[in-house]
Amino acid sequence: MARDDWPLPQPLGGAITDVAGIRVGHFTSTRRPTGCTVIVPDEPVVAGVDVRGSAPGTRETDLLLPVNLVEQVHAVVLSGGSAFGLDAASGVMRWLDEHGRGFPVGAARVPIVPGAVLFDLDLGDHRVRPDADAGYQAADAASDAPPEEGSVGAGTGATVGKLWGMDRAMKGGIGTASATVKGITVGAIVAVNAVGDVVDPRSGRVVAGARTADGLRPQGTTASMLAGEIPEALRPGTATTIGCVATDARLTKPQAQKLAQSAHGGYSRAIDPAHTLYDGDTIFAVATGRSDAVPNMILLTAMAATVMAAAIMRAVIKATRVEIDGRAHVPAWGDMRA
Repeated sequence: MARDDWPLPQPLGGAITDVAGIRVGHFTSTRRPTGCTVIVPDEPVVAGVDVRGSAPGTRETDLLLPVNLVEQVHAVVLSGGSAFGLDAASGVMRWLDEHGRGFPVGAARVPIVPGAVLFDLDLGDHRVRPDADAGYQAADAASDAPPEEGSVGAGTGATVGKLWGMDRAMKGGIGTASATVKGITVGAIVAVNAVGDVVDPRSGRVVAGARTADGLRPQGTTASMLAGEIPEALRPGTATTIGCVATDARLTKPQAQKLAQSAHGGYSRAIDPAHTLYDGDTIFAVATGRSDAVPNMILLTAMAATVMAAAIMRAVIKATRVEIDGRAHVPAWGDMRA
C-alpha cells in the first residue's frame, strides 16, 4: 500500500510540444547520470529570459534583454554538467548551421542559442558532462511528440531536497505540461534540481524533497528551518532549476520577458524554498506566433505559472532512482510511495 506521507498529486497533463512549432530533444548519458535537453522551434521565435537564483550558469541571456538588437532565437538549451554543460550549445549551433538556420550577418548565418545549466556533478564521475556532441544529438533527436519525462535529458542527474546533504535528498527530473485557453496554448518544460522540496501547490504537502534522518518521511525543509533546525550551509552552486515556457501567441520581446518572469510563480508555488542562494533558477520564454487569437497578457502569465508548477510536479513523479555500483544512491518518489 502506498504511504500517505508521499502524496499522489494530479497535475495538469499535456506537453510543451502541444505548442505548434515546438520540438524537444533529449540526450541522456550512459556513462553517468547527466544529459541535456534542447527546445528547437521550427522557425525563429521571439524570446525572453528571467534569472532569479543567485548561482546561475547561463549563455546569451544578455542578448535577450528587450533593449538589445536580436529579436529571435533558434533554440534553447537546458543542460546538466554545471558550467561545463554550456558547451552543449555549441553542438546545437553546429546542427542549426548545417540546417541553414541562423541570424543573417552578411554572407553567414549565426544561430542564436541561449541556454542554462544545473549542477549534477555529485553523481558518478564528475568528468563526464554534456558536451557539444551531446547537444548535437539532442537537437537531431528533437520531435514534436510529447517528450519523455523523469530521469532523462537535463533531468537525468537532477536531485531535490539537499539542505541536509545528498544522503537525505531525493531524485529530481524533467517534466512538462500545457494548457489551452481561448485559442492560445502555453506549455512548459523544466529540469528540477532544487535545494528545496517539491510541494503540491494545492495542499502544501511535500511530494519529493529532504527526508528525515531515518530516510522514511519528508523532513519539510522550510518548516524545519522555521522551527530552528538549520543545517550547515551547502557548497555554493550545487543545485538550480532551469526551464522554458512556450506559447503560440504573438508576443513582443518585452512581453516574452514578462512571460518568463511570471513563470517563476510556478517555481514559488511548487518549490519550497525557491530561488535560494545556491540555486541558479532560470526560465526562458519563447513565442511562435502561430495562433491567430489576440493574446491577453494577464491570462498568459497566469497560464505560464500554472503549467510550470504542474511540470515541476511531473518531473519528480516521473523520476526514477539513481543507482551507482548497484546501490540506490538517491531514491525517487515512486520508491517512497511503495
